[in-house]
Amino acid sequence: MKVFPDKLFPVGNEHRWVPLIWLPYFAFFWLQLILDHASARTWAINSVGGAIFLFLFFGMFWDRCQRHWYYLVGILALGLVLAPSNGGAATFFIYATAFTPFLCETEGGALTIMLLITAAAGLETRLLHLSIWFFAWAGGFSLVIGVGNIFFAQRNRANARLRMASDEIEHLAKVAERERIARDLHDVLGHTLSVIILKSELAGKLIERDPARARAEIADVERTSREALAEVRNTIRGYRSQSLEAEIKHAETTLQTAGVSVRAETQEVPLSPAQESVVALVVREAVTNVVRHAHARSCHLRLAPVNGNCLLEIADDGRGGDLVEGNGLRGMRERVEALGGTLERQTAAGTRLTIRFPLLQSGSNGTH
Repeated sequence: MKVFPDKLFPVGNEHRWVPLIWLPYFAFFWLQLILDHASARTWAINSVGGAIFLFLFFGMFWDRCQRHWYYLVGILALGLVLAPSNGGAATFFIYATAFTPFLCETEGGALTIMLLITAAAGLETRLLHLSIWFFAWAGGFSLVIGVGNIFFAQRNRANARLRMASDEIEHLAKVAERERIARDLHDVLGHTLSVIILKSELAGKLIERDPARARAEIADVERTSREALAEVRNTIRGYRSQSLEAEIKHAETTLQTAGVSVRAETQEVPLSPAQESVVALVVREAVTNVVRHAHARSCHLRLAPVNGNCLLEIADDGRGGDLVEGNGLRGMRERVEALGGTLERQTAAGTRLTIRFPLLQSGSNGTH
């Protein structure tokens, strides 16, 4: 049975408050002592047990040394030891089964562990003649909670794998882009700079012996430098013209990794660098929203010039219905409006995001 990877466990360092959501159920442990009018000795024993539980409970969330199974066994042992003096110890059985799906890689493994915990509760109930209500909580209710958590554990696991895949794709894309830029710069500047160095050295040697030839070499250096500058500018323009294309390809890859089928229809649109940057940012933000929030099965992306405007549409068949404008959508709207355009969002059937803004080069009617 494979232990659930540490970074996929319910909480990470950035959300250290999450255990507080689970902690209120611990109140049932103390409630039973109050209802039973427990003696001072019983209170003292259970108080020690409660302190040990808190150590094990927070260790389950915050320990980064892969000792989660030890904490789970410790919580279960507390339930077995304290059950004869406090029926509220059934709470520990519930916590143990609730944690189990997050520690087991497979659903079958989690269910097996939970059945063993339920069997332990039943065996203790029978041997120590405990109340049937103890078994109802420690066995029955804990099993229901554990089975329900299987869904959340699998969802956390799937989301974590998606994040890992997305990070890996982004990393590989950056590495490939760096290598491409390095190759381009080497091709553009390597030979040219070598020529400039040689001609500069030659001009320095000839400046007193043959001033006329030295001036010719300097003029040649100036001409070569200007050509190199033009080549660099062309190369940079090439990067800019490909950045939106790269963003769309990255969007397709991200959606496919998330299990969303994607259909992209893109036409050549004469965009300025500022316009292209805005469109690329909108594509990135919109696709991120589809992956994180839409629960969509398919997504359609369309980019085209229409009646002198740039038209971008991103539509999904997800849940839609949420008209609240968050920071991401507000930022997209502000960027598009700065270009003199509009952003529309429709959520009646899935979500359709449409942006339009005028092109600097008119005359394109969308037929390419």
